[in-house]
Amino acid sequence: MTESVWGTADERMRALLGRLPADVPAVVDQLTKLQDALERVPPLLAGNPLADFNKLYLNITLDVLARLSEKRFEDPAFISRLDVEFSGRYFDALRGFTDGGAGCPRTWRVLFARVAGPDARPLPSAAAGANAHINFDLAFALVSTFDQAGPGPADDSAQHRDYLQINKIFADAIPQLRRGYLDKWQLLVDTMNGELDDWWQGEAIAYTRNVAWRNAQKLWTLRSDVQATARFRDTLDETTAALGRLLLSPMGELLQ
Repeated sequence: MTESVWGTADERMRALLGRLPADVPAVVDQLTKLQDALERVPPLLAGNPLADFNKLYLNITLDVLARLSEKRFEDPAFISRLDVEFSGRYFDALRGFTDGGAGCPRTWRVLFARVAGPDARPLPSAAAGANAHINFDLAFALVSTFDQAGPGPADDSAQHRDYLQINKIFADAIPQLRRGYLDKWQLLVDTMNGELDDWWQGEAIAYTRNVAWRNAQKLWTLRSDVQATARFRDTLDETTAALGRLLLSPMGELLQ
């Protein structure tokens, strides 16, 4: 990996990744600026796979911010802290990749390595990014959030109910976002399937976020055991990376 992994956009990427946002509006600002930078990365420019995922992430975060503004969460401080912790893992992975890859989890390298092209398609790229962020990052972000405030990830708590609200954000956003990634022939197939694909992907997101919550509960019990936590992280990283490779493969694309 060369020092200028982002090509002519390298300087801007490094400047953006040199800081971490402290609240949800700052996360939105960071993702917006990152989107602009990613769409300047050669050779694929706006068509690079990371730009496809970042666009999805930005839209979901905008919806979270809107719900915070409308006071729709029981524990807004929890959701705000979780959003910051969650995004920080994405930015940290990008920074690690930019600095040579050693600090970047394997699951993220699967997607980041596709930025140079040429075999990148929008929907699988967005799915691979969501896989890395939800299946790997989210559990650790939850534990970090509860470490700072809260009794831990307990079912049926105010924090858990707020966490489940995010599933609704995904479910509402998926149809429009997914169709924005489709080619004309895929749109035709999508129309023929009616709402089936939207329902299936909404259910998939709810399932993976539930798994992340369960993983957070396991990690919470291990948080004082550094070695056990490291083993859990390594296993989860490898498993999620394997799923990412499948999602970006021709077979994985057929499943979407």
